[in-house]
Amino acid sequence: MSKVFPRTGGRRGPQGTAVGVVVLGLLLWWLLPLGDTPPSGTITFSTGARRGVYEEYGERLRTAFAKDMPDLEVRLLTSDGSQENVTRVATGRADFTIAAADAVETYELNHGAGAARLRGVARLYDDYVQLVVPGGSRVTSVRDLRGKRVAIGPPESGVRLIAERVLRAAGIDPETDIRSMSDGIDTGPGRLRQGELDAFFWSGGLPTDGLRRLAGKFAFRFVPIEAGLVAKLHAEGGATRYYRATNMPESAYPTVQHDTVPTIAVSNLLMTRKDVDPRLTEWVTRTVIRSRDGIGAHVHSAQLVDLRTAIYTDPLALHEGARRYYRSVKP
Repeated sequence: MSKVFPRTGGRRGPQGTAVGVVVLGLLLWWLLPLGDTPPSGTITFSTGARRGVYEEYGERLRTAFAKDMPDLEVRLLTSDGSQENVTRVATGRADFTIAAADAVETYELNHGAGAARLRGVARLYDDYVQLVVPGGSRVTSVRDLRGKRVAIGPPESGVRLIAERVLRAAGIDPETDIRSMSDGIDTGPGRLRQGELDAFFWSGGLPTDGLRRLAGKFAFRFVPIEAGLVAKLHAEGGATRYYRATNMPESAYPTVQHDTVPTIAVSNLLMTRKDVDPRLTEWVTRTVIRSRDGIGAHVHSAQLVDLRTAIYTDPLALHEGARRYYRSVKP
């Protein structure tokens, strides 16, 4: 054995070095399958309402992009929410965004401009519909909202889309049976606290920072959205198929709720357009998946991003760049 080691380290040394270089090269290729030069340039990312999960997630994601693609400038635009986000990407006013699946499907069913160009990047996390009332309110069901001052979200928000459907399923016309307001998560909590609203709808990841802040200042509770209403929504067909009857866990807002609350969940999608560069989209997809834990430490919803489910971007087909990434990491 003592004769073998000198021989290997001597005459075969250069060969061993060459093999080592090849192995190292293959390892680096596997770890960095997207090439050694990150994309550069400028992209626009449409987020959501201030104090909402979309905005916070977008800001954290921009930081992650800066680490992986330091020469890529990411411009963030706040928005009303899902409906405006879908329109912006479809019409080229933004390159990437997050939107709820029902808003995407609604845009497609309405033959919105550029709808055929929309593509999915990743399924992210679920939004939960949260119907909020003051702690002492007599409202115990959606039907009790008749005649009340109710914020149903900005006109182009995802929450407006869901709130109007939920109200109608409960037999309430949002145009005539309530005093509808356009407040979102940025102004709704404050106006509820000041007595200017009787209730407001919000659809977002759990927990939403705007509601956590309110919990420290004002007693409120959540009104259940029963499974029977979800069944009525499903019977309508179309985009309502993306609504899922579920329970909001008590751990979402432990100082507010002491039990689970029946409600609706709908998946969120990271999306782009068919014409966006596949290499850029591949890098974006990789960063989204790999930054999950880092972002999740601050945005709880991000912890639910999962490589195994990210590819399911229905109703959108996967963008070619996203598909390349998922194929590269397929076991």
